[in-house]
Amino acid sequence: MRTIRVETSTATILLTEAPEPKVRDRQTGEVAKDAVSGETLMTIGVVYIDEGESALIRVTVPESGVAEGLTLGAPVSLPGLVAKPWENVFNGQQRHGIAYRAAAVTPGAVPAAVGA
Repeated sequence: MRTIRVETSTATILLTEAPEPKVRDRQTGEVAKDAVSGETLMTIGVVYIDEGESALIRVTVPESGVAEGLTLGAPVSLPGLVAKPWENVFNGQQRHGIAYRAAAVTPGAVPAAVGA
């Protein structure tokens, strides 16, 4: 499926869940690795606010892209944020959703237009 670039320049993105290793297999506890680099993948939770709407999303980030100094509730930046629709069948049930991935998560700022 197609990967879609997410425009974040006007959005406010707040960290809601600290980075933690992404689990590939819940039964074994196997941690997910990047298919190309082999690097450990992390997940974070954020609230994405733009144009008067908000959504809670989980974003996958490579471990090397997790910046120091992240604070829960504080604004963050997600350079290279993309969305990828997915679907599969699990136990006979069709499931679908959107997976989000960014190159990094860094401390950010609230866009100037938000306070105006």
